[in-house]
Parts: sequence; C-alpha cells; structure tokens
Amino acid sequence: MSAGAGRILTTHVGSLPRSQAVTDVLFAREREEARDAAADDAVIARAVLDVVRRQVEVGIDLVSDGEMSKISYATYIARRLTGFAGDTPREPGQDLVEFPGLLRKLAERGSTARYRRPRCVAAVAVADTAPLATDIRNLKAAAAAAAPRGAFMNAASPGVVALFQPNDYYRTQDEYLEALAAAMRSEYEAIAASGIILQIDAPDLAMGRHTMYRDRTVGEFLNLAARHIEVLNEALRNVPAERVRMHACWGNYEGPHHHDVPMQDLLPVLLKAKPQGLLFEAANPRHAHEWVVFREARIPEDKLLIPGVLTTTTNCVEHPELVAQRLQTFAGIVGRDRVIAGTDCGFGTFAGFGPVEPDIAYLKLRSLVEGARIASDRLWR
Repeated sequence: MSAGAGRILTTHVGSLPRSQAVTDVLFAREREEARDAAADDAVIARAVLDVVRRQVEVGIDLVSDGEMSKISYATYIARRLTGFAGDTPREPGQDLVEFPGLLRKLAERGSTARYRRPRCVAAVAVADTAPLATDIRNLKAAAAAAAPRGAFMNAASPGVVALFQPNDYYRTQDEYLEALAAAMRSEYEAIAASGIILQIDAPDLAMGRHTMYRDRTVGEFLNLAARHIEVLNEALRNVPAERVRMHACWGNYEGPHHHDVPMQDLLPVLLKAKPQGLLFEAANPRHAHEWVVFREARIPEDKLLIPGVLTTTTNCVEHPELVAQRLQTFAGIVGRDRVIAGTDCGFGTFAGFGPVEPDIAYLKLRSLVEGARIASDRLWR
C-alpha cells in the first residue's frame, strides 16, 4: 500500500460528509418506504462519483466511496444479513455518562446521531449480496473516472457489529461473534477480490472498553479484544494481509475520553490482527502523545502505520507543518516507506451527522496533503 511510492501517501478513515439528497435516501431505506429504487440508486451512484472526484482534486491518493450508501459504519449490515430487527436504546460512553450536562448539551445542539440500531433476534447469515455488489461497482466506476492512486472500501468488523447490535439470540457472546465472522467473511473476500483495498472498521477494539465492556477491568477487556481479533483473523483467512487495513479508535465524538484504554496497553493486542495497515488516532488531545508507545514497541516489519494526523471532531484546520512533523515522527520510528498519512476517524460517521462542516473537512484534507508533501520533501531529499 505504500512501499516504493517515493513519498508519503495520503488517505483517510473512509466516511465523508453526505449531501441532503443522499441522507434522505438512506433514512427512507431505513424506514422501508416505498420509493423509486432506481432513482435512489442513481442518487448514491452520482454521490460516489462526486466524492471520489473531490478527493482526487484535493490530492488524496487512496480514496473511498465516502460510505455514501451506508447510514452508519456498523448498522448498515442489517440490510445485508439476516437476524436483525427492532431498535436498541442509546448507551453513551462512560466518559459522557459521568458528565450529563455535556451529554444534554450535545443532544440539544444536534450533535448526537439518530438512526436505528437493530438487535440480533435470530440466526445471522448472508441475506442479500446486491448492496455490496452495487457499492463495488459504484466505487470502481468512480475510480475509473477520477484515476486515484488506489481505492479502499470500509466493512464492519464482527466485534463492532456486536457492539452496536446486541445479542438476544445466541447463547453466548462468543457464539454471536463467530456467527458474525462467518457471515461477514463473504463481504471481506468480495471487496478484496474486486481489486479494492479492504478496510476493517474495528472501534470495538478501543471504544469497546468504555461502552459494551465498561464494567470489565482493563485486563479483562484486553482479553476480550484479543478474542475479537482472533475471530476477525478467522474471517480474513482467505484475504492476503497486504489487501487489508484496519481502523481502531476510541469513538469519534466530542467528550473527555478520560476512560479511553491507553495505547500502551492496547497496541500489543492490535498488532496481532492480520491486516497489514493499522489506522489509529494520533492527533486529538487525548492520544497525540502516544507516538512514544510506537517508538518503544516492536512493530513487525510487515506492518504499515497510518496515523491520524488530523482530528475529526473539531473545525480547527491543522497547519500543514504540524501534519508534516507528525508524519516525520512516525517515519523516524518505522521508516518513511511504512507510513501513510491518515485521519483520526471519519468526517461522516453517521448520515445526517458530523461535527465538522463539509467544506472544512475537505480543507483539512488539503492540509493533510500539503503536510505529507512537506514531510516527503524532507524525508526523500
């Protein structure tokens, strides 16, 4: 994904701001409204063309479809798999629970996402492969038109599906995870086989500590996270590591994050995952200091680091020089050919919601590109 490029490549976590037209389609689909399916499909296809073109114009090397077809990065699977129905009450992270004033403030200003979170109520299996086939077709068509260096597509990890869609059917959580892995395997393999890089979205590996596993000790959580990775690796058994990257984060929301599990504890677990590329938060105030963890760790030679050098919960635009400094730091740890410039998380995690204004999101991405150019000039001169 990076070696031999002669410079630091640029990418992001995947989701980008959706237009109102796209948001209307996604929520209508969630409500199962009777609509003109062909017209709605055309709205999404045009949005993918536009979002890929805009990424290329900004200078992003490895682009995505912006998750235009997905209402969220984890609950979209309810339209592709059997076994899900109903809704689940919202349970904010422990850091927000402890500050109800902030939680209320976020809700009052519309800074909390609204979408259905179905529960697992029956056996999980593949139900409909057409939405994935359409996603692949749309991204490949957009990439053919805009000619980026490469393209990737997001897919939910078994663990993050379990995080957002609680289990009411399987006897144990472990059985549920294994069923999810078996069902998601075909999606992973289809994306990789299409020539598109597969990105596994796995916030369960970090955010899970202060959400679904908030009542566990750090040690217990790390054991559970390791199990999540074992299940994921099994689902990826037929996908070459170099065709996959994985994103782990502590939650893309404005909050104190004082219950985030430290990277020092988490990194040894993350490095057991099969994907070659690792995307992680490295720009926000809670985790920007953790570059030292990577300096002191033994990073396998076959791993690529894709640190977040932009925050995704603030409209402040990082200076390109700061971006360059951050990239040079990681290049000094693992080598210039094993670093790709990324973002802390997505800019459109949920349809109809995003703390960063759309035009500012692209301004931040432009700063990412410029910072990567500055760092590359220094590292390759």
